Amino acid sequence: MSYLLPHLHSGFAVDQAILAEEDRVVIIRWGHDHDPTCMQMDEILASVADPIKNFAVIYLVDITKVPDFNTMYELYDPCTTMFFFRNKHIMIDLGTGNNNKINWAMNDKQEFIDIVETIYRGARKGRGLVVSPKDYSTKYRY
Repeated sequence: MSYLLPHLHSGFAVDQAILAEEDRVVIIRWGHDHDPTCMQMDEILASVADPIKNFAVIYLVDITKVPDFNTMYELYDPCTTMFFFRNKHIMIDLGTGNNNKINWAMNDKQEFIDIVETIYRGARKGRGLVVSPKDYSTKYRY
C-alpha cells in the first residue's frame, strides 16, 4: 500500500515537508516499504489519509535511502511513526515509556485517527507533549 502515499527521497525533502506545513500535522513513517510491519502500518496510513487530510498529511521515508535522521530520532525499529506540527516534533504519551514515536504497526483505523486528532488539538494549543486517548502500556499481555 506504500505506493498510495507520497515518499520523501532526501533529507532536504523531509526538512521541507516539515517546515512548509503551517496548519496540519505532518506524519512521517520511517522504515522500509518491504518490511511486513511497515506494510501493515502503510495499509492503515493509506486508509486514513483521506479522512484526516484536513488536519494531517502523511509521508513515507526509507531509512536506508535517507539515513540523515537515523541517529537524531533513534530510528532503529523496523517501522517508526512520528508527528510534527509547525516545525516542532510533537511527543505523545502512549503509556509505553517512549513518548517520541510509535514504533509498532497500528491495526485499527479509528484508533489512529483518534491519536492524530488528539495530537492536532494539543499541538494547536502549543503543547509539545499530548496524552494518547488509549493507554498502550498493556499491549503485550504475558
